[in-house]
Amino acid sequence: MTVNEQTLQSLYGDMVKWRRHFHQHPELSFEEYATSDKIAALLAEWGLEVRRASAGTGVAARCVGGLPGRTIALRADIDALPIQDAKQCDYRSSVPGVMHACGHDGHTAQLLAVAKYYSLHREETAGTRVFLFQPGEELLPGGAIRMIEDGGLDEADAVYGVHLWSPMPLGTAATRPGPFMATPDEFEIEIIGSGGHGGLPHESKDALVAGASLVVALQTIVSRSANPLDAAVLTVGRFASGTANNVIADSCKLAGTVRSFNKEMRDLVRSRLEEIVKHTCGMHGCDYRFRFVEGYPPVVNDEREAERVLRIIAEQLPDGASGPCERVMAGEDFAYYLQRKPGCFFFVGAGKREGESAPHHHPLFDIEEEAMLHAARLLIAVADDSALDC
Repeated sequence: MTVNEQTLQSLYGDMVKWRRHFHQHPELSFEEYATSDKIAALLAEWGLEVRRASAGTGVAARCVGGLPGRTIALRADIDALPIQDAKQCDYRSSVPGVMHACGHDGHTAQLLAVAKYYSLHREETAGTRVFLFQPGEELLPGGAIRMIEDGGLDEADAVYGVHLWSPMPLGTAATRPGPFMATPDEFEIEIIGSGGHGGLPHESKDALVAGASLVVALQTIVSRSANPLDAAVLTVGRFASGTANNVIADSCKLAGTVRSFNKEMRDLVRSRLEEIVKHTCGMHGCDYRFRFVEGYPPVVNDEREAERVLRIIAEQLPDGASGPCERVMAGEDFAYYLQRKPGCFFFVGAGKREGESAPHHHPLFDIEEEAMLHAARLLIAVADDSALDC
């Protein structure tokens, strides 16, 4: 089935308007009350069957087509991040310390456009479309599980999602069969020493020095314990210790993330991490508290569905198709949908036309808005192709 380009182009202005509204009024994970109210109101206005998810801020909707076919679920995440928007533009965030710094405002706007598109072409649509507007992707344990528990995938034969990706240029799209995105685990370490006078270090147990040693020692997990042919990342992202120039710190707090693609690597890194913490703190005469939080599973695309998406990308964006791409160490709770139904998660290039694009989760992050048009076109084409699959 061919995408009705005239209808799609007519929705672009609305996409931009919706995206900028959400960008100006961002809401944190599981606090997306005004966002979900606006989404639900628009979907109801277009005559779709709308259901508010039991999670409180999730929204699901159905559009039953006039022709026989399969039920296809499409998902967008709707939450923002606790980041101060540093951009200077007329749609910058109006909420202090909260910002759409990962493109979820664009995801929401483009899926709204897809929903409206199907509401206008209901009679010639094969099968049923389920639209999942999911809260809390940015905060463990994520909102995908709640949407699934609320029945979001019950009738779906396949599920697809798209992420606008600023490292890729506008007009491109990419995915890969099998493992695509990593599992994002987290760890927290508190080192407990004994503080004292900065000029009398022998009377103290310096938690800051123990922490500094630990940061260096942890780097050996990937470089010396992990098989170099297997992918893994360990990053210490936070380090807090000390109160004054002449005071030896009695505590030190570290936190970070571990990325991997399989259980064996995850278990190895976790085991070595705790072992190194134990012995490094012991070497400095300090006690410790250790916490490891398992994040989302890896995003593993169904082989057949990924090949479908790659074919559609080549058809719809012939100049921007690159075949199977490399794996990405970012994580996504779309993984839970793929554990239950065949489907595929893919990237659509949203890099700025001029100058360098700020990375995701950066105070200057922004997208090239035309990317939403490409993403909506691909979602429609993939859904239509999949709905006719016997």
